[in-house]
Amino acid sequence: MLYTDPAWLVEEGTWSRERATVEREVLGPGVELRFGPYENGRYLVDSPAMHQAAAGCEVLVVYRTQVTEELLDAAGDGLRVVVRQGVGVDNLNADLLAARGIPAYNVPDYCVDEVAAHTSALALALERQLIPQHRTLTGGTFDIYAGGTPHRTNRRTLGIVGFGRIGRAVARRLGSFYGETRVYDPYLGRDLAEGYGARAVDTLEELLAESDLVTLHCPLTPETERLMDADALRAMKPGAFLVNAARGKLVDPEALGKALEQEWIAGAALDVFFPENPHHDPRWEPVLRHPRAVVTSHRAFLSEEAEASSRRRVAELVRAALDGRVDGHPGRVLGQGAGR
Repeated sequence: MLYTDPAWLVEEGTWSRERATVEREVLGPGVELRFGPYENGRYLVDSPAMHQAAAGCEVLVVYRTQVTEELLDAAGDGLRVVVRQGVGVDNLNADLLAARGIPAYNVPDYCVDEVAAHTSALALALERQLIPQHRTLTGGTFDIYAGGTPHRTNRRTLGIVGFGRIGRAVARRLGSFYGETRVYDPYLGRDLAEGYGARAVDTLEELLAESDLVTLHCPLTPETERLMDADALRAMKPGAFLVNAARGKLVDPEALGKALEQEWIAGAALDVFFPENPHHDPRWEPVLRHPRAVVTSHRAFLSEEAEASSRRRVAELVRAALDGRVDGHPGRVLGQGAGR
């Protein structure tokens, strides 16, 4: 089996297969444990070396590696299952796997608490203007008004786009600071939001018009890609904030840079980008250097406990797949054509 690009093998810039202690414990000595090629501080995620590593594998575990025809062809006909070590499935290529009859899985709920806490931290950093305060004071000036004068959150409205596990956790945690909470999720009934002290709205436009802070928790699909484009950002309330700890492609980087520069919105906080490292795309630079932007390096999911849970659950799923016991395992991801 192959772990294509496990982040947990890298610590302080050093890669070591000796860190795979949980995996060896769960999988046992009879499993050949392979890892993707790692050179010059990065995994070679789309390379002949990765395809060579995949040859003959029964299980692939991917983190940020894209599942492609070439990767599956390299693995061969003995491939039983592909697992995404994480929540998001946009790199899993579930439709391709379904067409080939290969089951796909993710770990859907290992980091709900972490992402909800990180989202709340980003939101409150915006609301309380912590970043400009920090920069001003560490720059040598004591000024209580640096960054502006904040508003009482209990007189403001929180807007949540996407009301799955994480969206609901955010409603419970972050929603307690706000006077009202709005929810937009076209796939869920309105009564679910009421159980979380929120009110469901029928359209994204309605939520944007009513919310003082909008936080995104929807999956990346063809319908949600660039969900927050120039039109959506213009539709937000003047003085509103945007938070994205879901998927980088939900936000148009050029539109967000313009929205900050021209003050369509008061600020933005981002944990995710596309590409993964925003410094690899110059369109993100105006956002990264903007004084009213708060950014983190896709770590909302991260905690020692979450990482340990994810690793063990993935290893147990792999063990089940190798033993032929994977049917009915939680986390099954269905693509178009699944079950044919």
